[in-house]
Amino acid sequence: MSPAMNSLPNETCKTTCPYCGVGCGVQMPKDLSKVSGLKSHPSSLGKLCVKGSSLHETLSIQGRLLNPKVHGQDSDWEHALTTVANKIQQVVKDHGPNAIAFYGSGQLLTEDYYVANKLMKGFIGSANMDTNSRLCMSSAVSAYKRAFGSDTVPVCYDDIEATNLLIIIGANPAWAHPILYQRMVVAKKDNPHLRVVVIDPRKTASCDIADLHLPIRSGSDAYLFNGLLTYLADNGHCDQDYIDRHTDGFEHAVQQARDDCSSNSAPFDNNSLADIARVCDVPEVDIAQFFDWFSQTEKTLSFYSQGINQSSSGTDKCNAIINCHLATGRIGKPGAGPFSITGQPNAMGGREVGGLSNQLACRMHFEKSEDVDRLTRYWNAPNIATENGLKAVDMFDAVERGDIKFIWIMSTNPLVSMPEADRLKAALLKCEMVVVSDCLEKTDTTAVADVLLPAASWGEKNGTVTNSERRISRQRNFMPAMGNAKPDWWIISQVARKLGHTDAFNYQHPYQIFNEHAGLSAFENGCENFPARDFDISGLANLDERTYNDLQPIQWPVNKKYPHGRQRFFADGKFFTDNQRAQFIGLSAQLPAAKTTPELPLIMNTGRIRDQWHTMTRTGKTDRLLQHIPEPFVDIHPDDATQYALQQDDLAVINNDNGKIIVRVKITKSQTHGNIFVPMHWTSEFASKGRMGVLVNSITCPLSGQPENKHTPVAIKKYPSQWFGFLMLSEQPKALSSICDYWAHVPFDINNHEEDNLNSPQGHYYELSGKQNITLAYQELKRLLPDGEALIFTDVGSGTHRIAIVKDNRLLASLFISPQFDLPNRRWLSQIFNSQKLTDFQRRALLAGREGSAASDPGTIICSCFQIGDKQIKAAIEAGINNTDQLGEQLKCGTNCGSCVPELKSLIEQFAVPAKALATALECVN
Repeated sequence: MSPAMNSLPNETCKTTCPYCGVGCGVQMPKDLSKVSGLKSHPSSLGKLCVKGSSLHETLSIQGRLLNPKVHGQDSDWEHALTTVANKIQQVVKDHGPNAIAFYGSGQLLTEDYYVANKLMKGFIGSANMDTNSRLCMSSAVSAYKRAFGSDTVPVCYDDIEATNLLIIIGANPAWAHPILYQRMVVAKKDNPHLRVVVIDPRKTASCDIADLHLPIRSGSDAYLFNGLLTYLADNGHCDQDYIDRHTDGFEHAVQQARDDCSSNSAPFDNNSLADIARVCDVPEVDIAQFFDWFSQTEKTLSFYSQGINQSSSGTDKCNAIINCHLATGRIGKPGAGPFSITGQPNAMGGREVGGLSNQLACRMHFEKSEDVDRLTRYWNAPNIATENGLKAVDMFDAVERGDIKFIWIMSTNPLVSMPEADRLKAALLKCEMVVVSDCLEKTDTTAVADVLLPAASWGEKNGTVTNSERRISRQRNFMPAMGNAKPDWWIISQVARKLGHTDAFNYQHPYQIFNEHAGLSAFENGCENFPARDFDISGLANLDERTYNDLQPIQWPVNKKYPHGRQRFFADGKFFTDNQRAQFIGLSAQLPAAKTTPELPLIMNTGRIRDQWHTMTRTGKTDRLLQHIPEPFVDIHPDDATQYALQQDDLAVINNDNGKIIVRVKITKSQTHGNIFVPMHWTSEFASKGRMGVLVNSITCPLSGQPENKHTPVAIKKYPSQWFGFLMLSEQPKALSSICDYWAHVPFDINNHEEDNLNSPQGHYYELSGKQNITLAYQELKRLLPDGEALIFTDVGSGTHRIAIVKDNRLLASLFISPQFDLPNRRWLSQIFNSQKLTDFQRRALLAGREGSAASDPGTIICSCFQIGDKQIKAAIEAGINNTDQLGEQLKCGTNCGSCVPELKSLIEQFAVPAKALATALECVN
């Protein structure tokens, strides 16, 4: 029953990064010692961000799900797969196919996605297969389809270098897509004509290259771009020839934008610049500047992401942007176009195979009966679904109602990422059967599973992914799967075979699946009486195993006309609508659905941070990526902090009717007044109450089904901490949540001085806080410590307690607890854990609660690539360095992925010695 695998490489393996949608090329040496960027990969050109550069550190066996589990007990594959198949058969027999649901992920490879979609929609007969990509890019999909007749991304990464006006809208590529951001930085340096506009309520790291930042009112994007459309039309800046020859609906769209005075919350008087500025809450002069630059710049590239998509009117916001590009004919040309950037490594691949519940495979759709018929014949599918299934939020609502009896969740963690996550948890607990395929044993979602299936992880999987510019790349396996883990395509195929569909799922290698997928893309595509579909990789439809293994990155379409791929669509002005003309979409701008109230006065925004990925199932395995920001936090404006009596590094409770979270306070002017920002990553494995999905409302765009994650009304107040603490030990404690309300967990590597880095042990440290008596908390926490020699220090006057447990002259555990948030440097303590033998100095330092030498304390890590902290950077600045290039020469910070450069500049501004004072000081020294 073992799937065929590539023979493992004898030298460096060329593969693709498993993180964001940029799709960077990666080289992994045979000894797995350190990854590097693949210079020949055209999307990334040899660059990797800090997450990609740390991939080799995430390959350990720690936390892996190694065997199937049925009802909490270890099982074998035969029993687990039979259990799954029998339940599917029983539910279909008793309740029909629509009582079955699959929930996939942009982490799946295209081959995995294809097989899952084929089984669900073609053979079980339900379209209730959706994906976590619904949460990040489905609004962009719906908008492209409305405008172009197809979900076609019309641009490519090379347009970054070709454009003269780069508009970053609701995106922070400096942190979320660092390698693309570095291309933007270089393009800005090389092109004196390039202007950059950032449209975002927050002042993010991406604003570092902005010529203009528009911190618009949360959710007001469509007002801005409707206003831009009318400005272009009223001032003679439209390309009327292009509009007449290649589009429909222009007059209606402009009139709709001009008449956009029916908004219930932000009426216009005459759609003037002043009206737009008032609604968007930015100065009129800045609106005028943006409109002028757009109207005067032929090469305009709009780069947008979750700030646009994750909205109750996300599809309309995307179409408002696309309308402005169509009106100026800025599409299909170098340096111009509307560019939706995807979040996950294979979100685009999921779109290709029909991974969303309102899609069929290969960009076909339920709305067209000929598409359903075509797929029925190609698959020889006995029970194909004929209508749209349930989108993600609706799917889990159906689980709650009891309409869905069986759900299979693949390679994702919805009890962290989905809205109203606690309600979803209760729904899954009462579902008849929850199956979870994952590489990790303990996640919020695996905790509620009836059946756990161990899936192969990155480095063990073999297949393809497609990035945001439609470039197909290979993910190659360079190590055997751990334990009894199997590829997802194999797991799904085995269940399909047990359901009686052996012939249709008789795959032995992923190249066979890829060929079938490529063949379907060519099937009745643009020949004889069949209209052309955008997705066509017929040129890759007959690969043998060797050619598939050697496949180089290539942009689709790949066919007779474009045997080497194609960069841009629509250069000829022909689209995939019935009349081959693009469609303007008339729309009325809407502000977010949920409103603030006196009880919920703040708007919570969510998103990624620089060094973490989704729910930390991979990035959380290396402490290097937790050095920059080790805890869940809230960014809040100083005025709001004052109003709610919050100080820097306090803990805050954020709540609404859905639940509450507890996070660390970070006061910053990067936030606009009335808005807060909370990261999306923390799970129950990494924090006691850090899951932002608990708070987000289940409000979705009616067209795309994408949730409004960026706009959640909440309240905030200070958590009444009576003490703060820090616990470090070699094994995870089991009773921590019963002792303290707040904890945040950071694993760290313990050096066992062996070469097997896949099995190296981990230590664990925890930030702690509680509201009970400090002495009582100390006594309860001491019970978690292992046996050994205890080094104890208590300061009765201050209420500070310190204890270290030593055995065989090695540090096993340490506990520090104090009424004040003033605790020793964690990096120094983790280094002591790696000491084979404690020195007398280290013993004394443990009791003193400090390392005794600032040289070993770099401070808060700013540059994760080279582990350079703020204390080191500050010292260099105060010694005379006054720019990032000099910092890079001396400390190397900022010279790899460049994501820390905005923070380096901020530190330079904060600590730089004025030139005059520095000259005086040097003169005194001389």
